[in-house]
Amino acid sequence: MADIKAQFEQAQKDVVKLSKKPGNEDMLALYSHFKQATVGDVTGTRPGMLAVVDRAKFDAWAKLKGTKADAAMQGYVAKVKELQQKLG
Repeated sequence: MADIKAQFEQAQKDVVKLSKKPGNEDMLALYSHFKQATVGDVTGTRPGMLAVVDRAKFDAWAKLKGTKADAAMQGYVAKVKELQQKLG
């Protein structure tokens, strides 16, 4: 777990160094994996239809319900590596 935690922390630093901002789907993937890794399963009620961004974030996070923290960290690290290759 210590190794994936170090990779996760490095990925958090690397993601801000990307040459371009990731698209919405990639941002949702990063957000949901980060929240699942650091907070755990989503809680609260799903935001209403008018809160489009908050609702999308909630739904993306909810898809990872039950995912263990280390698996979520691995998903985050993999997404950052993918974005580094795609966006530079």
